[in-house]
Amino acid sequence: MVLIKNGQATNDPWTRVADHDALPEGPALISLARWQQEKETLKKREAPLGVVLSSADHPSLIADDLKKFELIALEFEVFRDGRNFSTARVLRDRYGFTGEIRAVGHILRDQFLFLHRAGVDAVEVQADVKKAEADWQKALAEISVFYQDTHDGRGTILRRRHGL
Repeated sequence: MVLIKNGQATNDPWTRVADHDALPEGPALISLARWQQEKETLKKREAPLGVVLSSADHPSLIADDLKKFELIALEFEVFRDGRNFSTARVLRDRYGFTGEIRAVGHILRDQFLFLHRAGVDAVEVQADVKKAEADWQKALAEISVFYQDTHDGRGTILRRRHGL
């Protein structure tokens, strides 16, 4: 796997931990179920903590605990399930999450731009490092005019038309 973060391939400091495995000393990525079962103990943990949400998990389930997480990984089980695009938007726009939002699982290159626009800043892909970086850069440059406002700062067609 290659981790593309902010357009660059990078080493992943996070360890994804199964529900019954011991937590590492460093950054740990756990399931939502584990967070819900061990919340009081995990809140005391000083090392960085991240949580994995499936497309069926609504972000409201962790909204009150977002300050504890440095990473939220959104699991794309199949490429045609777009619910996690909405989850990323809700995390950024409604809840103001400023940590890393990472797309994991079944990610297609065609989704990179839309993931970025939704608020995802890191993507795990199965590709060669140079190809993954190049694909990310190409994807972000493919479309320059948008109808929807997002957090990425690109103006909409309406704003451009009115010189805003």
